Amino acid sequence: MPQTPNTTPWSLVPGGARLAVRLTPRASRNGLDGIIADPEGRPALKIRLAAPPVEGAANAALIAWLAGELKLRKSDITIHSGETSRLKILDLAGDPADLTSRLAEWLAKSGPAR
Repeated sequence: MPQTPNTTPWSLVPGGARLAVRLTPRASRNGLDGIIADPEGRPALKIRLAAPPVEGAANAALIAWLAGELKLRKSDITIHSGETSRLKILDLAGDPADLTSRLAEWLAKSGPAR
């Protein structure tokens, strides 16, 4: 049986990391629901936010919430692709090893919901 080469929803890129996110706006509360597979089978973080998907509010809330969770500046997080889609690719600026450590620690702290 073939193994998926990358089981984490992020990959390292020069100057940081690239993170795949499946966003559910208008949720009852903000939270991380673990890792899911996108339609192509690639892993993505399943995140829900209370913000509505109106005039960029959900994107701004996603960046602010992730910045707080990962202890990054909001300016260190940009949307690489999927600005109007639920599936988004985010660029996180910083030391790749440090970002990997923060992401892994955050996922472990968030519990086994996968």
